[in-house]
Amino acid sequence: MSTACLFDTTLCIGCRACQVACKAWNEMPPEQTRFNGAGGDCENPEALSSKTYTRITFHEIPDYTGAQARAVFVKRQCMHCLDPACVSACPVAALKTIEGDRNNAGAIVYDAEKCMGCRYCMLACPFSVPKFEWDKRVPKIRKCTFCIDRLEKEQVEAAVNGITLEGDARDRFNKSQRIPACVKVCPTGAIIVGEREELIAEGHRRIEAQKGKPDLRQYLDHIYGEKEVGGTSWLYLANVPFDHLGFRTDLGVRPYPAYTNVALGGVPPAVLGVGAVLGGVYWMLQRRTEVKEVDTERATTHDT
Repeated sequence: MSTACLFDTTLCIGCRACQVACKAWNEMPPEQTRFNGAGGDCENPEALSSKTYTRITFHEIPDYTGAQARAVFVKRQCMHCLDPACVSACPVAALKTIEGDRNNAGAIVYDAEKCMGCRYCMLACPFSVPKFEWDKRVPKIRKCTFCIDRLEKEQVEAAVNGITLEGDARDRFNKSQRIPACVKVCPTGAIIVGEREELIAEGHRRIEAQKGKPDLRQYLDHIYGEKEVGGTSWLYLANVPFDHLGFRTDLGVRPYPAYTNVALGGVPPAVLGVGAVLGGVYWMLQRRTEVKEVDTERATTHDT
């Protein structure tokens, strides 16, 4: 089992409720934004960052009649690759993929305690997703977590207006809490979550159902993320070429770690162990820095 999300660009209305929900759930601070309505640019924030895990991009596409342009909206976040380059590149295993049959399988998660700040993951990611906290004294890597804390939620007793939910009502409530925040708030159903193979089947079903329709009313016969870089946990449907929507179409289907495994196979184990040693040294130095900061803050508070 591998949990995934399917994003249908033909259903997204650009409301950005997903952006708001992501910010709220992850308690992320606001960013400086701008208004450029005269230039037709309505995107805010301008890019993913350590404070923004997901964003909606706007794309003006000519209408199939040629009479006017229409807007197509795309949600961007970590793609959660099945064989991720970021995980392969990390020398201290600060990034890992959740595996198994659990509801959170497929998510790529980050352990800040292990991170040594080398930023190799940023260089390795073909989608330029991981971001660094440049404004922090003890910076961390930040990216979409696939709402791992929501996916891992246990079944709980639920009540609405003081009335305890039971049976199917309770199950539906718990299910609604165990999905990513962005999925829960989408008003048009542009984002759905489920088992990856089932979502791929649903994507192909939609493609077949729309075949024969005029240009922009039919889907491209392709699910982005099904095979790109070995497959991703975020899948996309569109009715315009993916490169027109800002997607990379030069990635191929081979997982990125496959390109480096051959080279790494010839590296002596002792050399590979250097990464672990460096990680341990960095962790100790980082811990000392954090402790010093806390002590300084306490001393300042005491003096005032």
